[in-house]
Amino acid sequence: MRRSRFSEEQIISVLKEHEAGMKPQDVCRKHGISDATLYKWKAKFGGMTASETARLRSLEEENRRLKKLLAEQMLDNAVLKDLLRKN
Repeated sequence: MRRSRFSEEQIISVLKEHEAGMKPQDVCRKHGISDATLYKWKAKFGGMTASETARLRSLEEENRRLKKLLAEQMLDNAVLKDLLRKN
């Protein structure tokens, strides 16, 4: 997945500018982002603080790691079942 050129803290500050009353077009022009990006960020990070985004990032990383472990375990089980059927 492509890394954003903005950190979570920067995204939060952009959203706070928007919430403070700046027009979306002005915020987007100032930071060089599209309207779609602004609203996507708002859907994901709206109302969060910097500490909450750090927690979200750690939970997403843990979720990714656990999904990988589950997929590997399921693959191992499928291989073992296949070997048992052949014997």
